[in-house]
Amino acid sequence: MPPVKAAFTAGTAANSSCDGAWEADGTMDHLCEADGKRHIYLDPDSCGSGTGWVFVIVAAPTGVVYQNQSGGHSCAQYEQEGYLVPLFGSGLDEELKEIFVGELRGWGMRGQEWTVELLERLRTAVSSFAVYGSGRHDELHPTALVLDESRLPEAAEAWIPVVSPDGPGVLVWENSD
Repeated sequence: MPPVKAAFTAGTAANSSCDGAWEADGTMDHLCEADGKRHIYLDPDSCGSGTGWVFVIVAAPTGVVYQNQSGGHSCAQYEQEGYLVPLFGSGLDEELKEIFVGELRGWGMRGQEWTVELLERLRTAVSSFAVYGSGRHDELHPTALVLDESRLPEAAEAWIPVVSPDGPGVLVWENSD
């Protein structure tokens, strides 16, 4: 069976301190950057383009760093160490696109000045996403994400700081550019 193309890929630095390498069968035995951490680039070749994918990267000392192209036309690369929580459903990123592509015209980057109305729309969009906390088997319903306004200067298109049931993280989706 041929390998399935994933919506993410792993990257490695030329001066890697890890001794991992690509095997003849296309797998990787060990993959780390010079910092000793694994780096995963979300949707590097746009193979997930138009699918409406949305993830939460919960900050945690996992040794895995996720990177996402963000900031609209600025095409900035932001990264967060932690673990990835996929969110499922169709059109999940529609309201976020309305804000960043429609209202901000693809120029939603860090340091953005938020009007009261736009900030309220962002809060509402973020709170529409809910996740279960890890290891919490007694929860009957997932907990809504909360916009982390203490980190609002970090907010950009496709990179929104949030608070999850497991602590701080970022909400990520496909950048418009």
